[in-house]
This record gives sequence, C-alpha cells and structure tokens, in this order.
Amino acid sequence: MKILITGGKGMLGRTLRAALAEHTLAIADLPETDITEPRSIHAAFAEFRPEAVIHCAAMTAVDKCESEADLAYRVNAIGSANVGVCCHRHHARLLALSTDYVFSGALDRPYHEWDAPGPRTVYGASKLAGEEAIRAHCPDHVIARTAWLYGPGGPSFLHTMLKLGVQAGEPLNVVNDQIGNPTSTAAVAQALKDLLRIPWAGTFHLSCEGEATWYQFAQAIFSARGLKRPVVPCSTAEFPRPAPRPANSRLEKRALRLCNLAPMPHWQESLSRFLREYPQG
Repeated sequence: MKILITGGKGMLGRTLRAALAEHTLAIADLPETDITEPRSIHAAFAEFRPEAVIHCAAMTAVDKCESEADLAYRVNAIGSANVGVCCHRHHARLLALSTDYVFSGALDRPYHEWDAPGPRTVYGASKLAGEEAIRAHCPDHVIARTAWLYGPGGPSFLHTMLKLGVQAGEPLNVVNDQIGNPTSTAAVAQALKDLLRIPWAGTFHLSCEGEATWYQFAQAIFSARGLKRPVVPCSTAEFPRPAPRPANSRLEKRALRLCNLAPMPHWQESLSRFLREYPQG
C-alpha cells in the first residue's frame, strides 16, 4: 500500500515509519510540505498518489496554543481540513490522530467515543475543529484519539522523568490528581495498522488499557529503571499552567470492542516492553 504520513518526523510519525516499513511510504512534513497551505499539500498528494494517509501533523504544545491561538487553529483545524479535502479528491483512506483534550476531563469515568466533547483549552478546541473538518470533508476516515503518549526519542513525560531521575537533587514533585492512560507509540501504531486493513469508519480511542496518575506513572518508570531519586505526589494547584490539564484523561475503547477489533495492551506491559527496547528512551 502507498501510505502518506503527515508529521512523519514527529515521535509517532517515526514509530509509524518503522512499523509500516513493508509499505511504500511518503513523509509530508515541514519544511518540504506545509499542511496549512493548500497548494503545498495538494502537490504532495498529486506527486505520491497515496492510497491511505495517516495524519499526525499537529500543533501539540498545549501551553503555546493558549498564547498563539491563531496558529493552533491554522495547523490543527485548517490543516486538517486541507488533508481531508485532498484525501477525498484522491480517494485515499484517512486515519487522523486526535486527543483526550477534546473532553473537559470532568467526568468521573473513562470517556467513550460517543461522549460529547467539551474542550477547555485552545489545543483541545482546535483539535476538535480538526475532527469536525475531517468528518465534513472525508467520509472514508478514522479519527483515532490517544493520550499520554511516549515513544522512541521523545519528547514526552517519560523522557523528562528519565532525565531528571538520574540527576541528584531534591525529591521530584509529580502531580497525583490527574488520571489517564499512559500509551506507547508502538501500541498506537499497531492499532492503526489493524485499522488500515479493515474498512471501518468513525472514531476510535487508542490509548492503552489500565490507568494511572502522573505520579504513579513516574513511580513505574523509576522502578523499572532502578532510579533512586525520590518522587513525591503533589496537586495540580501547586503547578499552575497557562492551559488547564484534564483531571480525567481516561479513554474507554468502546469502539474497538464493539467492532471486534484487537484490544489495546495494558500500559504497564507497554512500558516494560518500551524500556527493554529503549532503556535510554
């Protein structure tokens, strides 16, 4: 299959390039291809003529999105619309990555795919606008929401913890009142490979199974790597940020279950595998 990956130089894009090596791949990323410029992305499609597109390109710096809202919407909303239009015109199947930030985080249970979005940040609102553009412009689509992502080379929370864990200093304060699903790019890549082969359309949650707070996730990382620097739980209120973080980022994989697709692996299993294969991150 001929597959085009937008944002192919990023953390998930790099994992996908390795996971899909048996296919013919093209990478659409800056500076060569700009999804916010219609002529640029149309030229990439016309030259490569993909059968499928995995749309990873996004502005994901959550706090920067708050201060640069126009850029966030330009990339996450208009850029996604451009990709959706190209896929429809070129009859390419579209798998587009989205985020738990489309939800408010206020629910007391994991969010499933049919729960109503309610973003509280510019990042979440711009990603939701991108989802809506894809639904409007490209019927043959999958929107794949994930969360708390880490993968080879980073950047991610895991890589920050590995770096800080080997440094001497005071105990590390890590937030213990936000809960989610730590998720490896390898797990997401495998699920996307499955969705490429099966013509389902719609929205799927692709985070790992199981849940943890950031503090519990940090503890698991330190334990697996034998890091001795103390980790201390703290509250979100002790670390105010420009963009509010969801208290609840848990995603239920209801659509995978109802479509009889393979379940996502447990986050602890994925973490152990990742640190065996990439002990330095």
